[in-house]
Amino acid sequence: MSASRTVICLLRNDLRLHDNEVFHWAQRNADHIIPLYCFDPRHYQGTYHFNFPKTGPFRLRFLLDSVKDLRATLRKRGSTLLVRQGKPEDVVSDLIQQLGSVTAVAFHEEVASEERNVEKKLKAICCQNKVKVQTFWGSTLYHRDDLPFTHIGGLPDVYTQFRKVVEGQSRVRPVLSTPAQVKSLPVGLEEGTIPTFEGLGQTEPVEDCRSVFPCRGGETEALARLKHYFWDTNAVAAYKETRNGMIGVDYSTKFSPWLALGCISPRYIYEQIKKYEAERTANQSTYWVIFELLWRDYFKFVGLKYGNRIFHMNGLQDKHVSWKTDMTLFNAWKEGRTGVPFVDANMRELALTGFMSNRGRQNVASFLTKDLGLDWRQGAEWFEYLLVDHDVCSNYGNWLYSAGIGNDPRENRKFNMIKQGLDYDNNSGPPAKGRKGSSYTPRQHKDRGIDFYFSNKKSF
Repeated sequence: MSASRTVICLLRNDLRLHDNEVFHWAQRNADHIIPLYCFDPRHYQGTYHFNFPKTGPFRLRFLLDSVKDLRATLRKRGSTLLVRQGKPEDVVSDLIQQLGSVTAVAFHEEVASEERNVEKKLKAICCQNKVKVQTFWGSTLYHRDDLPFTHIGGLPDVYTQFRKVVEGQSRVRPVLSTPAQVKSLPVGLEEGTIPTFEGLGQTEPVEDCRSVFPCRGGETEALARLKHYFWDTNAVAAYKETRNGMIGVDYSTKFSPWLALGCISPRYIYEQIKKYEAERTANQSTYWVIFELLWRDYFKFVGLKYGNRIFHMNGLQDKHVSWKTDMTLFNAWKEGRTGVPFVDANMRELALTGFMSNRGRQNVASFLTKDLGLDWRQGAEWFEYLLVDHDVCSNYGNWLYSAGIGNDPRENRKFNMIKQGLDYDNNSGPPAKGRKGSSYTPRQHKDRGIDFYFSNKKSF
């Protein structure tokens, strides 16, 4: 009788059972599966340049929710989630030594350097112990291997070019089946305690009833949110018209926090959109959800193409800008004390809830970089600390874009804060005659959305 085969499924930003190739592969190649999540101490230290806390209270609460939810899901299917505090490479090494039956370690590959360094260390440990490493790509809508470029270096530097080529020449892979039962753990393994806020050096955040994201983390909540937004309310059919809103839960999908931790698969969202279009309605709004998922893909692939340049002061274009580091100005920005009502309202919302609308993010980033002239990395690292939906590639990609040193073919662009405040949140400034309340979403016109900027020649 052959020895039992044990596969460690190392989970990081893929905290789901549905459409998860790590589980899918392990189910076919193991007698025992160890689903493992490690609270890596490096995630609870300071940010690289300005030493802000790296994982803030809102993201941590969402993560703890997600870990608890995945453990509960696995328990219903004959397994559980092993939780450890420690560096993944150390924890995996200890498990290999302890068990003696580990035949493979499986995980999804990540994009940014810190995560890839962990992967290198894991591969070295597995090589030393003659353990197979099985890696997958599972964080994007379109698979990395299905891109219509011979090499990632051929990725266009303009999103529209990328989108048109991918939509025309690639396909979205089908969603993988969810196992009804997950193979059991080896005998004798303790599942481990999920840490507390205090144990990770954080204070639990206070709930704010005004939050537009009063949602909990986890796959269960993510799937319920999609059902609500698509099938229960049909809100998705008006997404393009409402997505620049500010107030309420349903002006946008709010999928981004669950996507950031992999609690929901972008392919599953796509599959449900296609189903909705076939059964209910297909319009610009349903397409626009896919359009936004493609933006998320694009920033991931930009991270692959440019590596650590997404973190460099001079950005992807190696453009030299005289950024300031003025902590008095920065503190006024982060605390909502700039004196510009629209900026201040958004920054206070972020501080109290860990969330900010897409429209708000574009404006406060433009204000920090173009009006205050502050180092864009201060803003990016502050967002990294506070945003419940922080995703390294989307966050840094968007900040580079706002700073004018990223994927952006246009020059001299910045938001007009006064007009933006009047258009999108008229309660944050002087009342506009005839306007509705703060939940009002303006009608779309040719200058709104992603193009709503002004240059030296034109002011909207």
